[in-house]
Amino acid sequence: MISLFALLAAAVYGAADFVGGMVAKRASTLAAVVATQGAGLVLLLLATPLMLGAVVTANDVLFGSLAGLTGSVGVALLYRGLAMGPMSVVAPITAVCAVVIPLIAGLLFGERLTPLAALGVAVAIASVVLLGQDTAPGPANEPPRSAAQVAQAVRIALASGVAIGGFFVCLGQTASPAGLWPLAISRTVSVTVFMAVALATRQAWQVPAAAIPSAIACGAMDMIANGLYLVAVRQGQLSLVATLASLYPASTVLLARVVLGERLGRLQQVGVAAAVAAIVLIVSNS
Repeated sequence: MISLFALLAAAVYGAADFVGGMVAKRASTLAAVVATQGAGLVLLLLATPLMLGAVVTANDVLFGSLAGLTGSVGVALLYRGLAMGPMSVVAPITAVCAVVIPLIAGLLFGERLTPLAALGVAVAIASVVLLGQDTAPGPANEPPRSAAQVAQAVRIALASGVAIGGFFVCLGQTASPAGLWPLAISRTVSVTVFMAVALATRQAWQVPAAAIPSAIACGAMDMIANGLYLVAVRQGQLSLVATLASLYPASTVLLARVVLGERLGRLQQVGVAAAVAAIVLIVSNS
């Protein structure tokens, strides 16, 4: 059941990223992030009556706030890296770091992996790298990137992955009696951070009316994915749950294939197969 929740979280995370990408095509990056995360916060607050019986401790508030900070930093750096460097380089580096950080944290917390589960984690990391490969040629009018630009994008991707991995770790440190409140705290912090950036830089943060339904859908899916991850990580091992949840690129790639008709490259097809193999290895030993 734990693995099922983690896999559902991965599927919904990937769907949210896909829809969020569609929103970003109609609005600026900052506006898309503010709209989608704000929509998720509003929808979560609507569920407040369901959380009245929760018991929130100082530890939950602390790690919920840290999750909001690391998550917002991770998202901001991810979009910055994607704007600077090739997506086929930035995306997999970020996703791999998002797997490795919780894995290291879990081992430091005393978690132990069986040989097959460890193999599954290794295959999962490889699958994320393969899923991020895009063999299709870029736009003809896209200017070539210098080695320095690519190197800087790689550094930004590494920092983004560490931050997103920290988000997974921080949520995993909250207690079950706190219910969904750590998510509410986390999302409040992240929305506040992005709104502050928008006001400080005087950037527009509104999205076109046509993109509002997609922004709401993205925010809702992101919160559902966070909730599923929270349930799974509170019952299972951080290292394995975060690994399964980090397979979200498979969902994004498959949705792009089905909805937009994008063709999967051979490496991406291998990545999908590797993701399935990793799931089998991890689930059978969790």
